[in-house]
Amino acid sequence: MASQPPPQQQPPPPGGYPPPPAGYSAPPPAGYSAPPPMYQPNPAHQTVVVTTPGYAQPLIFREGPVNMSCPFCQAQIVTTTTYVTGTLAWLICGILILLGFWLGCCLIPFCLNGCKDVVHTCPNCRQQVGKFSRM
Repeated sequence: MASQPPPQQQPPPPGGYPPPPAGYSAPPPAGYSAPPPMYQPNPAHQTVVVTTPGYAQPLIFREGPVNMSCPFCQAQIVTTTTYVTGTLAWLICGILILLGFWLGCCLIPFCLNGCKDVVHTCPNCRQQVGKFSRM
């Protein structure tokens, strides 16, 4: 009588676990614990959100006029802009002097509005309401 070869066994899957039965997920990797229980809010403790009416995001002053409410006279205005010499103009002037442009060329940044700071004022009460500094 001829002997039959023994049936081949399949190697165990990675992690040493057999495949999960249908309808179940794989077990968690080693070193992980069960997730904490879900938070159940207590109806006696309620969260109250307080909002301040009329509060808006702070205005961002740039080169152009800004539509806003003046904090001094409370009027709805469009700001008036003026250019004033700021840190950037002086810095560029100093760099031009160091590069050897001292015969008047170092004064060019004081003539260009792109190198100056912008001051926003209220056209109604003439108060300064903001400033855009380039440095």
